[in-house]
Amino acid sequence: MIMSPRVAILGSGSWATALAKIVMTNQMNISWFVRRQQTIDEFIETGRNPGYLSTASFDTNRIRFSTDINEVISQSDILILAIPSPYIKQSLKKIRRSLRQKTVVSAVKGLIPDDNLIVTDYLHRRFNIPTDQLGVIAGPCHAEEIALERLSYLTIGCEDLQRARDIAQLFNTSYVRTTVSRDVSGLEYCSVMKNIYATAAGMCQSLHYGDNFQAVLLSNAIQEMQRFTDAVTHNRRDVNASGYLGDLLVTSYSKFSRNRQFGQMLGMGYSVRAAQLEMEMVAEGYYGTHAIYLANQKMHVSLPIVDAMYDIIFNQKAPAPVIRQLTEQLI
Repeated sequence: MIMSPRVAILGSGSWATALAKIVMTNQMNISWFVRRQQTIDEFIETGRNPGYLSTASFDTNRIRFSTDINEVISQSDILILAIPSPYIKQSLKKIRRSLRQKTVVSAVKGLIPDDNLIVTDYLHRRFNIPTDQLGVIAGPCHAEEIALERLSYLTIGCEDLQRARDIAQLFNTSYVRTTVSRDVSGLEYCSVMKNIYATAAGMCQSLHYGDNFQAVLLSNAIQEMQRFTDAVTHNRRDVNASGYLGDLLVTSYSKFSRNRQFGQMLGMGYSVRAAQLEMEMVAEGYYGTHAIYLANQKMHVSLPIVDAMYDIIFNQKAPAPVIRQLTEQLI
């Protein structure tokens, strides 16, 4: 990899903003693709993202903002993709530059809608990026805690372990520690699935299931993640590591988890649409439930929690009886 790589952030949500804050600790300058010019203007004026994570301040003299994704790509060697999964295809379809010489790192915790592909597979097929130039960012790390500079841990996945280590150097700070892995696909699938289980955890809280049941729910969830990833990938992994289990736990328990919040609202009787409108942010668990359920129609892995969440969210079944039935299937 290039000794002093030029880094770009693609996306302007809370996670993109948190990643930019981390990277700017180690880079003098970054490029940043932001879709709306008004957002850029307000960002430059205030030194803060006007829409997300506004507690984090930036020296905007060190940021090259642009609404032109091709301009940002041309200025960069490493692209950090942090656009919510429902909007990735729409954003990337404007790309006219070759990505074959770029290192592209996905921070997206969702699958590509319609194609039902993990992001790295989509990038490889759509843009012919060699797989050893594709990476992922995983781990228990909420944007809000990055803004507060609370100690956090990230796992950087890439088939090329040296490239993973080089990418990890961008994220090593006094409050972020990193580890590396070759298990790109496993990290991606688990990053999708943990959002489903966090939605279930939030729902069960609203239905007045206690901590004892939540512990059983999540111990079964990590087993589901193990079974599914073993079925769809051939990589070796320890699902008890922070990039898997740690991410599941923080997303399921944290007050910052939008997927937990989404589940809480469903458990309180909100319709899916009403919950989405009130949150005003993307809950990836909604999309992940649909994607993993469809993928599993071919794999036939035992995923009772995923099946229950699909029944509630997409078959519009009442949460209480579905969860009651689920309790009989957990061990």
